Amino acid sequence: MAAAVCVRSPLPPKLPQLLERDPYLAPFETDFQRRYSLFYNHLKNIEENEGGLDKFSKSYKTFGVNQLADGGIYCKEWAPGAEAVFLAGDFNDWNPFSHPYKKMEYGKWELLIPPGQDGCPLVPHGSRLKVVIRAQNGDLLYRISPWARYVIRDEDKVNYDWVHWNPPQSYVHKHPSPRRLKSLRIYESHVGIASPEGKVASYKNFTYNVLPRIKDLGYNCVQLMAIMEHAYYASFGYQVTSFFAASSRYGTPDDLKEMIDVAHSMGITVLLDVVHSHASKNSEDGLNKFDGTDSCFFHSGPKGTHQLWDSRLFDYANWEVLRFLLSNLRMWIEDYRFDGFRFDGVTSMLYHHHGIGTGFSGDYNEYFGLHVDEDALCYLMLANHMIKFLHPECITIAEDVSGMPALCRPVEEGGGGFDYRLAMAIPDKWIQIIKELKDEDWNMGNIVHTLTNRRYEEKYIAYAESHDQALVGDKTLAFRLMDAEMYTNMSVLSPLTAVIDRGIQLHKMIRLITHALGGESYLNFMGNEFGHPEWLDFPRIGNNESYHYARRQFNLTEDHLLRYRFLNAFDRDMNKLEERFGWLASPPAYVSEKHEANKVIAFERAGLLFVFNFHPYQSYVDYRVAIFKYKILLDSDDGEYGGHQRLDHSTEYFSEEYPHNYRPNSLLVYIPSRVAVVLQNVDVPKGSSL
Repeated sequence: MAAAVCVRSPLPPKLPQLLERDPYLAPFETDFQRRYSLFYNHLKNIEENEGGLDKFSKSYKTFGVNQLADGGIYCKEWAPGAEAVFLAGDFNDWNPFSHPYKKMEYGKWELLIPPGQDGCPLVPHGSRLKVVIRAQNGDLLYRISPWARYVIRDEDKVNYDWVHWNPPQSYVHKHPSPRRLKSLRIYESHVGIASPEGKVASYKNFTYNVLPRIKDLGYNCVQLMAIMEHAYYASFGYQVTSFFAASSRYGTPDDLKEMIDVAHSMGITVLLDVVHSHASKNSEDGLNKFDGTDSCFFHSGPKGTHQLWDSRLFDYANWEVLRFLLSNLRMWIEDYRFDGFRFDGVTSMLYHHHGIGTGFSGDYNEYFGLHVDEDALCYLMLANHMIKFLHPECITIAEDVSGMPALCRPVEEGGGGFDYRLAMAIPDKWIQIIKELKDEDWNMGNIVHTLTNRRYEEKYIAYAESHDQALVGDKTLAFRLMDAEMYTNMSVLSPLTAVIDRGIQLHKMIRLITHALGGESYLNFMGNEFGHPEWLDFPRIGNNESYHYARRQFNLTEDHLLRYRFLNAFDRDMNKLEERFGWLASPPAYVSEKHEANKVIAFERAGLLFVFNFHPYQSYVDYRVAIFKYKILLDSDDGEYGGHQRLDHSTEYFSEEYPHNYRPNSLLVYIPSRVAVVLQNVDVPKGSSL
């Protein structure tokens, strides 16, 4: 069913506030109006034709195969290109024609299987099923329902099988979701690699071995990758085949529900890395050619294929695609109790060119015009509107490299409705600096600019590195800094070489300045907090299907003879300090110093003074900083963090009435080379703006 476009639509009610905040957007006012009009008309049509967004997004309870209260089984599919549809499986000895669906309007098909004489369902829990499609050319196609909740792959098979999941007693959540966080400290995670062992780890392992570690490190949010079922493990979860199924390679749906419940009991928010930007091109166990045509769920022809990812692209203007995707989000929230989403590949969604071969300079003309896929943008607006309307405590994050204005502003302003966006320029900047520049050539102004260059009143998630840098073909910060010496010189029994010393000190400084200056939230990929050695590489033909690099060696931090524990301890105390003072939820920092010759950066945030001396060898005995009386709260040079213990934490320092960097008082401090210090101001005079 196509959504009719109304002639008149209301304007974004709060658009004037957006344009007042950023006058440079004024020439594009009609673009915002058109986008909002498309959103409004979709919403209005859903209200008129589907009984509202609430009912529309609950379609996962009627589509697919669902058990009724009386034990009957109700089946429903959307297959507009099919000539006939049947259900086959263990329950009917795989007879492809005994259970035909009835054709409905708009390409839908339904089937009701009454309960048995004993009142029990004829399709029992754990039985295998297939939707049988008679294509337009007469071929019979055996397909997995797009709405399947559980799929498995036997070791001797290539493709996944659909298993009806309807246990007599499903997992019951015991703990409420945490309250919406003000400061978001995210631990980006992958369940399958979350073990030192060379195997696919389980939900149970993550629940009982990894969640306590995350809690101890001071992270209050876990972002789970590769949960939506994907046939190819090495795709890192980005080639989804079954959108409503939790990956069975880690365990059962109930195992995942328990994992999320235990996280909630620890006060940890759980986000799902949701992939609605594309889908696997698999047809035997994926969405592709579900009804025998290339246009079911996706654009037909070249427009429906991503050139670089070799995957299928959704048709976001299609009514049933909207139903499918919105219901998918609703299911993950309400069945599994996820607390929000990180939307992957948003840049690919926003533009018809998908960001391929396109650089973004920040010119506003790059974000408006015919090259913008406003159908995809409208879907994202609908998704965020639905989530905020039904579950206002949920969080949404956009992975967008383009920097589209207003993506993280409310829909009523004409924005995309996201809460946060990833600050994707920051890790690229650190890579460029470490790779191309000598330490003495680091540009303090350029570092500060990259960390603070974000849109006013749009929240950013800062990170020094993510899973992207950990993958084979790239390098983590630790590996770039220390490289081959990580294999030989990370033991405290070996001499502290210049390379290892430099790597450990800069690793801490880079992460702290990114954490404190780079945004309104912070993200770390699992293992990178302690400088996990080597790279991440999933089993594949090119590495002889080895799991050696598809694991996280958490045990390295527990060996007191290894220097990894220093980085781990610093990361923990950095997070604990943020938890105490809440700088991520505070207004942006006031940068008081970025001295090129001295390689010193100083800034104030949340009542704290952060001082960084990036100079490779120059320490400063009497360095003037703008501050009142202070005490040291965090010192990267502390011996507990693998530092050289050059600062005396018992000393109290008092300022003098000597104006410096627009502050009335200042004092002289000792700042060793390659050291970051966090100072708490005490006895601040009344009326000071510090």
